[in-house]
Amino acid sequence: MNLDLAHFTPLASLAGGLLIGVAAAMLVLGNGRIAGISGIVGGLINAVRGERAWRIAFIAGIVAAPWLWQLAAPLPTPVIEATPATLIVAGLLVGLGTRYASGCTSGHGVCGLSRGSLRSLVATGTFMAAGFVTVFVVRHLIGG
Repeated sequence: MNLDLAHFTPLASLAGGLLIGVAAAMLVLGNGRIAGISGIVGGLINAVRGERAWRIAFIAGIVAAPWLWQLAAPLPTPVIEATPATLIVAGLLVGLGTRYASGCTSGHGVCGLSRGSLRSLVATGTFMAAGFVTVFVVRHLIGG
């Protein structure tokens, strides 16, 4: 295995991880809610009174973060090697998976694991295994 030192960013990664942890802790301590993005976005559809503002603020923070970061450092140039159809199918499958798993990687992987949830451990392990298998199949069996 070769380490790509040009893209090795331990300090930025540490800062990002700390910010995610602080945001998740603030949301659970201040609002009693888990920072699961699929649940936060899904809750916007049928938000009860008093729920919409914090959900919009949380999503706005996620969207604004890259623009704020580029004030300190240049953003990487994204390279997407998939067709629009592949991205649509992938997005639908991820959405379906989050419904079946009752949460996403942020809800289970960040918040659930930190709470010691066995259900989140199983869900996160399943997410990771499915990702590993998908990458292997696409890159080595299908040849994408």
